[in-house]
Amino acid sequence: MTEQRQTSVASAPHVLPQTPPSPARESRGALRSLLRWTGAVAVFAAVGVATAYGVTRPERTDVPGLATEPDGRWEYPVLTRPPLPSGSPGPFAETNPAGTHHADLRSLLLPGPAGAEDDRALRGADGWLARKDFLAEYAAKDDRAELGQHLTDHGLRHIAARGWSMPDGTRTRIYLLQFDTAAVVDALLGPYLAPYSAPKFPVRGAPTSAGDETFPNEALVENVQRVVYAEAKPYGGEQVRHAYLAAGDTLALVVQSRKGGARAVPFQQTVTLQSQLLG
Repeated sequence: MTEQRQTSVASAPHVLPQTPPSPARESRGALRSLLRWTGAVAVFAAVGVATAYGVTRPERTDVPGLATEPDGRWEYPVLTRPPLPSGSPGPFAETNPAGTHHADLRSLLLPGPAGAEDDRALRGADGWLARKDFLAEYAAKDDRAELGQHLTDHGLRHIAARGWSMPDGTRTRIYLLQFDTAAVVDALLGPYLAPYSAPKFPVRGAPTSAGDETFPNEALVENVQRVVYAEAKPYGGEQVRHAYLAAGDTLALVVQSRKGGARAVPFQQTVTLQSQLLG
């Protein structure tokens, strides 16, 4: 089953919330728990109605409950959510029932971590990716045709994407697809696109993906639905992990692959941080 939205705010450890300040304050306890797991180390500058969050990679000995040896986490830059157009509500405000992200979708893409090499092919024209390039992420021609028709039928507006590769060979691709309303995204995600047991449309290189039960529940993000898959053994030359996220009017796909096995920790970290930017 699709993981449900949390009932308490899990604010990003590094992004500027677009909702009123009181929920952000109420969420700090949950946030501290999340920081221990994701590797974010500071929450700072609560001023007026704005709260800024910092993300760095901590020293291993500074994080309670974790061993001193490296665990594969990546060092992401300090991030803030982009400012909203004047007078525009956040995507989960009561005055925004459609769940619209009024910020430019391209500015909500998670940037690459330290050491990442940018995948220029995902930049698209003016930062917007062509639909055919997104559909190329799926393995079967018939699946691409079926999914492409569904995107048309559900009124896909545009796609923003970013990708990078790391020195250890891990490749990451992130796609943000924006529609008219949150109801449309919910209808697409659900049992149609992302059943929990296995994805309806296998992505390239992962014909045997199954629901990933190892993804920590502590990393759930307020208002963001999440369905996570990992390619089961025996896999081929590389393993693929991927996740679907539904946040208001935006559907996200995060794909990570690596020869010999895609590591769980950087994938979990990447999915969580992208969720926080959207939430």
